[in-house]
Amino acid sequence: METGRVEAFSDGVFAIAITLLILAVGVEQSIAGGDLQHQLLHLWPAYIAYGVSFLTVGIMWVNHHQVFRHFRRVDRPLLLLNILLLMCISFTPFPTRVVAEHAHTAGDREAAAVLYGLTMTCTAICFFAVWIYGSRKLLRPNTDMREVSGITRSYVPGAPMYALATLVAFFSPVASLVLFGALAIFYAISSSFFGREPS
Repeated sequence: METGRVEAFSDGVFAIAITLLILAVGVEQSIAGGDLQHQLLHLWPAYIAYGVSFLTVGIMWVNHHQVFRHFRRVDRPLLLLNILLLMCISFTPFPTRVVAEHAHTAGDREAAAVLYGLTMTCTAICFFAVWIYGSRKLLRPNTDMREVSGITRSYVPGAPMYALATLVAFFSPVASLVLFGALAIFYAISSSFFGREPS
């Protein structure tokens, strides 16, 4: 099967998931009294959660496109791995909303950040599985193997780094979110180096 149909379906899932992220931000979440300006400022955890998730899902969409341009076709195992990845992507708005709603509650803040981190870790594992399977079984004949090696090297630390950021959530949920944002920026930079279109 050609990759076009898979990419079109995946684009739809990415688009819906990234759109639903805005539901993580809502004035009704604010527990602060006072005027609207104060309430909007009180929603800062929702803004951070939204920004980190939007950037992460957006970069994964970019990298998903870059990954699939290396594949000559898709087979059933790759389809199933891609479905698992899309399942994690479509789940992302839920932990984002949980973080946004419970960041002000000391007792719930840690659990919310851990849920978010576990979601990101599972997503990273699925993304790596898609790449590692496709790069070993389904590469185009004219693929630059140096580029393939570079992509692999950039993806190998992904899941362990997300897992580490999740562990940080037990000590500082805010620091954990900052690390997730840093990881999104890292993959944005790495995709610009290893995911360039052939000239």
